[in-house]
Amino acid sequence: MKRKNRYLVSFLLMLITASALAQFGTFTNPVLPSGADPYSTFYQGYYYYTHTLQNRLVVWKTKNLANIADAESKTIWTPPEGTMYSKDIWAPEIHIIDGKWYVYFAADDGNNENHRMYVLENDNEDPFRGEWKFKGKVAAWPDRWAIDGNVFNYQDELYMIWSGWEGRTNGQQNIYIAQMKNPWTIEGKRVLISEPTHVWEKQGDLDDEENPPHVNVNEGPQYLENNGKIFIVFSANGCWTDYYSLGLLSLEGEDILDPASWMKHDKPIFKKSEENSVYAPGHNSFFKSPDGSEDWILYHANSKPGEGCGTKRSPRMQKIEWNEDGTPKLGKPVSSETVLEIPSIK
Repeated sequence: MKRKNRYLVSFLLMLITASALAQFGTFTNPVLPSGADPYSTFYQGYYYYTHTLQNRLVVWKTKNLANIADAESKTIWTPPEGTMYSKDIWAPEIHIIDGKWYVYFAADDGNNENHRMYVLENDNEDPFRGEWKFKGKVAAWPDRWAIDGNVFNYQDELYMIWSGWEGRTNGQQNIYIAQMKNPWTIEGKRVLISEPTHVWEKQGDLDDEENPPHVNVNEGPQYLENNGKIFIVFSANGCWTDYYSLGLLSLEGEDILDPASWMKHDKPIFKKSEENSVYAPGHNSFFKSPDGSEDWILYHANSKPGEGCGTKRSPRMQKIEWNEDGTPKLGKPVSSETVLEIPSIK
């Protein structure tokens, strides 16, 4: 059997197995063979899911994220050619804000230095219907390289967090925050709240001669709230390394726009598990079970070392717990042989 045919057979078997398990109330990771930067929003009994496809925006609709392989899907937007947002469409997120749907994403014109955040809007209650309108670029002052935007509501105000460069050249990726005037407009200046400081945030693959040992990356920030405590979970290190992992910021002060209000935890809260054959876990999001009783993490990872940032990254999910101090307890990324119960629907 040719290598291409063997890959196709393996791909189909993975889909069939995942689908069969999910129908009986259990599943195994990964939930799809490929799909980086997974994100979902739960609305009126359905999860609306999306991930990076590079050249278009697609949304999936399902009652059970473990069964995403069988979900209905729709391409909601294909970029026009020859624009500053025609290429390299990364890390889309779908949100419902004040009764309207928004999809945030990063894109460029084929030149990575021109990556910026953009947003679409749909005022139909069903995101599979209506018209998705391009609202434009979402940029703070100063307008610099920006990816991985996450939008959230805190104390009745809208905010965006994202990964960006301090200047105009690629030397380091930081986490920034800014208040929003509306879902497509940032109001005021950006505020730096995290930059790589610990070894685990910038170690790289120490034995990889092609990449520098210090990669200086904070990206993929995600807002998380638990019993009034506010956190940002972010991805650290380079996605091309097996050391890609998740770090944690805690809001300790009252002013969310004050860098001094944020405290970074000294160690990663989620990292590779060689014994479970899970490498470079990162760029996560969070969701609750349909009945609201459970908290889950949705993330991508590789199944073998050295697979980097390409199409081998696959979406996975597992239930999380909480530590006594209220911080998230993510545990270890589970193996592809671990059978998990689907999110609670009681």
